[in-house]
Amino acid sequence: MHPALYSWREQWPAAFVRLLAYLGGVTLMSIGAAQFFQSRPAIAPIKADDRPQWIEIEKPFPAFVLSIPEAAGVPAHYSILRNPSGGGRRDILSLGEPDGLAPYLQLEIYRPGPELRHFAGATAEILGSAAGLGPVQTAGKQPLDTKFGTVTVIPFETTKGTPRHCLGFVRAYDDPRLQLSGWFCQGGEDYVERSTLACALDRLTLLAAGSEPKVGALFAQAELQRRFCGERDPIIAATPKYKLLWKALATRPEPRRVGR
Repeated sequence: MHPALYSWREQWPAAFVRLLAYLGGVTLMSIGAAQFFQSRPAIAPIKADDRPQWIEIEKPFPAFVLSIPEAAGVPAHYSILRNPSGGGRRDILSLGEPDGLAPYLQLEIYRPGPELRHFAGATAEILGSAAGLGPVQTAGKQPLDTKFGTVTVIPFETTKGTPRHCLGFVRAYDDPRLQLSGWFCQGGEDYVERSTLACALDRLTLLAAGSEPKVGALFAQAELQRRFCGERDPIIAATPKYKLLWKALATRPEPRRVGR
């Protein structure tokens, strides 16, 4: 017999046995892996709805400023929220304590992205954004003339936290797509004066428009309409001081004294 043929016949049984052993090992490993993964609980896929609708920026760079020197000692807060899917941005400025008798002003500038097609109506927007206060509308919509044009004002009372009277306000623009909204609250039986709200909005200015020149043009036009809190010419008549703005009980009548 040829030596090469003899070598092949001698070695074939051993190679066949090794092949069977290899296949058996692979089969056992496959069965073990299947048992392991079947015993683990199924992990539900992450849905788009599970992601937060708005994400707060950790170190916000302010694009707007609300300059009210009369409230220099009042707590102030600035936050920026981003929509992760649509790219919308909400700049929120506040003055005062969120829950207390002293006046509290919150103002939001919303520049929506594709996440929003149309702004809500004035009533729905104000009562919806102030849902945390438990608003109860007490009067119909009222117009207020400001440097941003006619702002819709809706008075309401709160039912959550400290009882307060608030003026909700909103003004929406189509070009650029921008909405200015918020509320001005105080304790006691009276609402904040409408002229005081107009004065507060008068103090809102733009710091940086970024890549949105139309926003810069909008605020530049608003500055031309600025009334300096009731006085057209700041040189002839200085801006009035609203020192009582942050004293909610200043206008409350003093109780009668008992005795002589």
